[in-house]
Amino acid sequence: MQTAISKVLINRKKLLEIIPLSTRTIYNLEKRGEFPRRITLTCRNVAWDLSEVEEWIEARKSSGIQADRPGDARG
Repeated sequence: MQTAISKVLINRKKLLEIIPLSTRTIYNLEKRGEFPRRITLTCRNVAWDLSEVEEWIEARKSSGIQADRPGDARG
């Protein structure tokens, strides 16, 4: 028996409403494997899985990790 998995996909506009980062920053995080990967729908349209984005937000909230500031010299 198969279970139906309901996926909600969000476009770039909706993603940027949820995640207050620039498109370039999100792209860089994706390339480093630090953000959910985009799903290519067509040659000109991509989307993200909303549940993966929400999980990423929760992981960031619970990690307590502070982002390095540009130019910070750490030992």
